[in-house]
Amino acid sequence: MPAERFSDASAGLNSNALYAEIGLQGQLAEPVFAAGIRSAERHGQRSRILAIADMTQPSTAKRLYVIDLDSKVLLLRTYVAHGQGSGDLNCTSFSNREGSHQTSKGLYRVGTEIVSPKHGPALLLHGLDKGLNDQALAREVIIHGADYVSPAFIAQHGRLGRSWGCPAVERELMPRLIDLLADGGLLYVHGR
Repeated sequence: MPAERFSDASAGLNSNALYAEIGLQGQLAEPVFAAGIRSAERHGQRSRILAIADMTQPSTAKRLYVIDLDSKVLLLRTYVAHGQGSGDLNCTSFSNREGSHQTSKGLYRVGTEIVSPKHGPALLLHGLDKGLNDQALAREVIIHGADYVSPAFIAQHGRLGRSWGCPAVERELMPRLIDLLADGGLLYVHGR
């Protein structure tokens, strides 16, 4: 299946037309989508699946978008946590530094599925932006499921829980995210 992950369909895309065709109006800001497309093109990365974590939205919003660029459909929109060092309700600061417990911005190539001793099924992340997120592997920044990412947690605390810098998601969504992103999907983390 990894061979299907990369596609020429995402090469040289007109992001405005693609944004409209996918129907993202009212869900994801067009400049955020365009920034994700530009980042992938700048890095020479082509993938059928692009996930965008819009960290300009509060953690109470479903701010993770998983998009099939070939089929031009939004496959999934869900919650995603930011790092505890990045803020409470809103993700206000970013870092690539070990021990910061902050989210790192930029483009990641999603790697293989692993089993985290602490979090269970997870996905490795390879940061592609030097100085911005290239310490992801060393920092053990992964996509993983967490109990603190849920509508129930939001109802109780007024925000999602926070990770140590990982884009954590609802635990029950990990199998689907693994299927969609493992071994070649892209994740773009957007922030101010």
